[in-house]
Amino acid sequence: MRKHILRRFPILVIPLAVTVTAASAAVLPSSATAATVYDRQPRSDVALFSIKATNNAAAQEFVTADDHLDKVTLYLSSRATTGTITAQIRTAREDTGSAIASSTLDIAKLGGGGEGWLDFPLDVNVQPGTKYYLFAQASTTENQPIAWYGVKGAVDGSLTSWNYDLAYFGGSGWSPYDSSRLAFFVNPTGEEGCGDPDACYRGAPGSVLAASTAGLFYNGTTTAAMTPVQAYGASYVPESNVLRLPSGRWRYLPTGATAPVTVPTNDPGALGQIAESRAWLKRGVVPGETDAQRDAATRALLSMRALLQPNGASAAAWYSAWKYSWPRDSSFVSAAFAHTGHPEEAYQILTYNASTQRPDGTWEARTKLDGSGPPDGRHWQLDANGWVPWAAWQWYQTAPRPGRKAKLARLYPMIERAADYAAGSLDTEGLPPASPDYWESGTDTANIGTAAPLLSGLNASADLARRAGHEQDAARWAAAARKLSRAIAEKFAPTGYQRTADGQHGHDSAAAFMAPPFNRAPTGLRAALDTSYRALLRPNGGVVPGDDPAVHWGNSTWTPSTLFFALAWSGIGERKKAGSVLDWVLSKRNILGELPEQVDENGNPSSVVPLGWTASLVILTLSQFHGHSLGTPPPAE
Repeated sequence: MRKHILRRFPILVIPLAVTVTAASAAVLPSSATAATVYDRQPRSDVALFSIKATNNAAAQEFVTADDHLDKVTLYLSSRATTGTITAQIRTAREDTGSAIASSTLDIAKLGGGGEGWLDFPLDVNVQPGTKYYLFAQASTTENQPIAWYGVKGAVDGSLTSWNYDLAYFGGSGWSPYDSSRLAFFVNPTGEEGCGDPDACYRGAPGSVLAASTAGLFYNGTTTAAMTPVQAYGASYVPESNVLRLPSGRWRYLPTGATAPVTVPTNDPGALGQIAESRAWLKRGVVPGETDAQRDAATRALLSMRALLQPNGASAAAWYSAWKYSWPRDSSFVSAAFAHTGHPEEAYQILTYNASTQRPDGTWEARTKLDGSGPPDGRHWQLDANGWVPWAAWQWYQTAPRPGRKAKLARLYPMIERAADYAAGSLDTEGLPPASPDYWESGTDTANIGTAAPLLSGLNASADLARRAGHEQDAARWAAAARKLSRAIAEKFAPTGYQRTADGQHGHDSAAAFMAPPFNRAPTGLRAALDTSYRALLRPNGGVVPGDDPAVHWGNSTWTPSTLFFALAWSGIGERKKAGSVLDWVLSKRNILGELPEQVDENGNPSSVVPLGWTASLVILTLSQFHGHSLGTPPPAE
């Protein structure tokens, strides 16, 4: 989490300029060439141009073999629920008076904001072989993007396209993009564009459009996200990542494929994938007592699995700046796998974290999913040195006894480097240095979001060292844990475990990190949790990470921070409080039953859906809430 927006939480806004120089559709459809043309346009998934407002538009040159145009079809996405979209055929790109045909559609009458192939009816004679221009313009009073989509890669022989943005380009406002091709068809036939009913533009309520993603396709090695509009009116086939579309057909990601396909109901490949995911679930445990809880846990487990890569990298979510692996998030996911009978997946994450550990024993804030390093210069975060050993300890408690000591031995160098660095980072008072934590913003003094995980990690490391027969390591890390524990009691406990040791930065949901399953709850923690929760609670029923007056969290609340309290309260026996928070989070699942990262001020799932961290917290909370002991690393005596 980060100042202004949590660290993976950019708001999707398509700027009034080219966002991607990419290729799209061939547009020379005569009946003789339609099949070839269609093969050159496999998908439309990159926002090429915003076409919103009077000073922004797009155009593309085309030549047709036909002598009459009945319609053009564009792949459009609109977050605006009102306004108009106009398509024109012009003989001169910049001359409005050269339009020989024009078609305007009303967004509200289309069902509101949405996406898909949108037909613009025309009725105009044209000259075969003559150059024409398709011009597209959108207008709305809402501050929401409307985008024209295309494919990612260049298409050989593509025709010139232009973007018009007077403010951005200046002068005439037109800028050519010779190597790109926009997504549209002229006189589409068969299943081109809106000939496929499942690909046609579908409107969706604004409540659905608050999120950037809605669910995941998965085939065991590859993951693909679906948008909220693609998910609207659809549902998962139970206990699977196969989507049942409104038409009744299914959509799934076949084995070895990189993009989902639409197939008839009961397609053999899809049935095989459904059977495999159900068998995987049955090999473990789905926590929860009510149908709603078990359904949420099922979806959480399948989402965590879909976000887990073959090399052990666990993506935070499958969208944009979330498509990286954070040591913190992945540690929670590892623990959730461990406590639901999936030790191989839990261990796989730990080995990935071992492979990405820096030589000094620390971790980057996040890494690319191929393990090649960080995607940017974001400051590394010391709390990973607590979270990863804690996750290793949780895995060890649940792993099958045969072979677990040998596996621990392979993890031990990672644990040793992490614990040594954590112990060596403590100052004379016993506090760690000021480091960015889960907010992903720095503080001037030590923060509880780093200190509490390090305490858990040092205790976990000491216990694992004893089990591995490294008594000197155990003694050294136990001594550091005692020193840190005393410092937390002296500096954080008097303020109710507020954000920083100087008490100048308000409450923090990380106060919950002082409770099981991270640390044994110290005296006074119950009151501190109650006070922090009340301070961070917002009108929509969730909480924000903190109330530091210098940090503005906006009008949304964050499901991870909200679930911190449910997990902590379930760990100290406050079942009523834990159950109330858990029920609230489960009530905010999206239209597919997936768990969101954020909940907006109107109570709608927002940001990215699903989020692996939230899924893991639901699993851990449900497990602990219903009597499964997660265990807490024993404090050093």
